[in-house]
Amino acid sequence: MLETIGLSVDLSSAGISCGGGGGHVSENIMDTNHFKIDVPVKEVMRYNPATIGAEATVPKAAAKMCQKGVGSCIVLQNNVPKGIVTEEDINCKVVAKDRKPGDVYVSEIMSTPLITIDVDKTVGDATHMMVKNKVRRLPVVEKSKVVGIVTVRDIISVSNEMNEIMSDLIKVNNDFDDSVNGSATSGVCDNCNMMSDDLVFVDGRMLCSVCRRSDDTD
Repeated sequence: MLETIGLSVDLSSAGISCGGGGGHVSENIMDTNHFKIDVPVKEVMRYNPATIGAEATVPKAAAKMCQKGVGSCIVLQNNVPKGIVTEEDINCKVVAKDRKPGDVYVSEIMSTPLITIDVDKTVGDATHMMVKNKVRRLPVVEKSKVVGIVTVRDIISVSNEMNEIMSDLIKVNNDFDDSVNGSATSGVCDNCNMMSDDLVFVDGRMLCSVCRRSDDTD
């Protein structure tokens, strides 16, 4: 398994094998279309999301968003999540209608019912829920209590990170393919255990030029 930013990546599903000894990449061609990751939502969500009471006014919600540096607040009623109020809600339902913010309660403009995702679900589950419900944010709940929030931006950042990992793995695989096809590469010789910039795959082993000549002589 390859660990990165708290994510677990199954290399075998990408056709890559980290074997013993030299730890060479297998001869399987990587098929990125079959590369699968099941990243738990809890590994990418933001903890302690901004919350506000349903009886609060719009200015208080705006102040909470500014304080937290976020674009939304989860609305609680008796400590139970009931909805979500966003910057867009404030702009479209208050400012655009020339309403006085101090006279508007968040319960009047919040989006409800609140669409949430369980903490044990995956990023893939979150993506499907966002697409299905046409939302950009999903509060993450555990036993009906909000423990975090995951956004489209969070998922995109994970996808970008995984794309970078895949690019690196593809390069490793291509380098190995080059060595199998007779092109030289750098590494440790499997025969003399010395570093070399002229390794070539010969009869199942990566050999430097000195060991290749020795084998030819033998």
